[in-house]
Amino acid sequence: MFIRSQLEKMAEKANYAILGINLLNEIVICNIPAAKLLESSIPEILGKDLWQLMPDDSLPQVRDSESIQFNQISPFGNNKMIIISRMPYHDDQGRVIGAVAFLRDMTEYEELKGKVNTLQEIRILLTAIINSTQDAISVVDENGLGILINPAYTRLTGLTAEDVIGKPPTVDIAEGESMHIQVLRTRQAVKGVSMKVGPKRKEVIVNVAPIIVSGQLRGTVGVLHDISEIHRLSEELERAKRLIRHLEAKYTFRDIVGESESIKATIEQAVRAAVTPATVLLRGESGTGKELFAHAIHRSSERQKGQFIRVNCAALTDSLLESELFGYVEGAFTGAKRGGKVGLFEEANGGTIFLDEIGEISQNLQSKLLRVLQEREIVKVGDNRSFNVDVRVIAATNANLEEALRAGRFREDLYYRLNVIPIIIPPLRQRRADIPLLVHHLIGSFNQDYGRGVERVTDDALQILMGYHWPGNVRELENILGRAIINMRIGETVVEKHHLPILSLPIANDSEVCFIEPAKSTKSMEEGGFDGLQRQWEHALLLATLQRTGGNKTKAAQQLKMSIRNFYYKLERHGLN
Repeated sequence: MFIRSQLEKMAEKANYAILGINLLNEIVICNIPAAKLLESSIPEILGKDLWQLMPDDSLPQVRDSESIQFNQISPFGNNKMIIISRMPYHDDQGRVIGAVAFLRDMTEYEELKGKVNTLQEIRILLTAIINSTQDAISVVDENGLGILINPAYTRLTGLTAEDVIGKPPTVDIAEGESMHIQVLRTRQAVKGVSMKVGPKRKEVIVNVAPIIVSGQLRGTVGVLHDISEIHRLSEELERAKRLIRHLEAKYTFRDIVGESESIKATIEQAVRAAVTPATVLLRGESGTGKELFAHAIHRSSERQKGQFIRVNCAALTDSLLESELFGYVEGAFTGAKRGGKVGLFEEANGGTIFLDEIGEISQNLQSKLLRVLQEREIVKVGDNRSFNVDVRVIAATNANLEEALRAGRFREDLYYRLNVIPIIIPPLRQRRADIPLLVHHLIGSFNQDYGRGVERVTDDALQILMGYHWPGNVRELENILGRAIINMRIGETVVEKHHLPILSLPIANDSEVCFIEPAKSTKSMEEGGFDGLQRQWEHALLLATLQRTGGNKTKAAQQLKMSIRNFYYKLERHGLN
């Protein structure tokens, strides 16, 4: 039973609408939420007849009958629904002197209902995700009692929800300590802990992390990996490594990144060469991607279903390379394997053999290789019989074969047999416009390899990469960018210039005169004489000094022993500011 004084105090503090009438149907109690609901002010509402504002409302009947109505839904105003509870109120002597209505806008309930529905949908979705994952998952609350497992956990441990839910985290451990308890105690994640779980003492690797919600520790989540599966995958990897030379080429022309005219012309030439059976000679500096082109040529040829075997001619001694390429018969030399050995040319029959660093082979091997190219036949070491082979040869070198010809280190007839379709791969400094594309591509690869989330490089860092000479070409770019990403802190997503190692241009002597390529030097002399060559030298020197000081212009000016004003003038002159 309410009395009027109680209702008036309640109306002042309540965050929901309260309206009260007296025996004459006049509104005598009204609070701010009620005034907002009626879209008027409290002084304008007090004293008015109830039915002026709420026509035919049943509040007077509740008063006269001394009855109570709870949570009735009624229309109100324009397209609005409210929930009303009505009851009489009394004076200090217990006599009924009016009635009061407690009103709530249905919009609040609809919002709460929507939130509850959303939470239920999220819960259902998360449960479905956890149940569908192949990783075994267990979750405990802040007290260490199990609250969730998934089917993969049951398959791995043999324990059901009834065995785990509501139980301490040690219930599944056959050997080892509970990492759930450790993480609850330290709030620090643990990774790669070995233990045995379940009645069958299954060997697993466990990762456990704390669940922090709004700064509060709410529990921990553990992921269990079956060691037997890891062992199986490791064995498969070892088998794959043993067979790696006999796999098909894995790269295609789509994997060659670049939009510059030089690289597009090279790719176009390689595509035309791929559809022919002719020998291809890939030429270019170290790190330009000669092996990538060899893979792509094989994949685009009629031999794409055959073997693709790569041989680094510089990595093996002369005698070992001969036995690897051509094979040997039993008893050919001391230590020869019983039954002999099949050579790589024979294994590549019907496919492609890629001879990398072809300029490093001895003249003895050059004559044997010439016989393969001319007669399409091989002779094993220690044998006098020849075998026909059907092999497409792709060779590669970064050596100057013409100079080797003049020096007598390379056979002229072999040179012309190899040089049927020469493809010259441009160095990175001649296709600087491709650097942004290469950087974007490499970032994606490093993210996958290193488990990072790097998104891009800053313009300042990209400018440094664009200005560098790149003597190691794409391979050096890959190394530099990989090192920069390793230097980044976990959580950083943008490569900045301070992440990059110092990229100094090659110098000729201690006076730091920067190296300029002879071809470019000649071109500068032809186009602008000595002044052109001097501008090129000055630009390279400024850029190298800035890179060495990490972009600090004051330090760079000091190292060059010039005034900061003169240094800024030269930067502006060369477009480096």
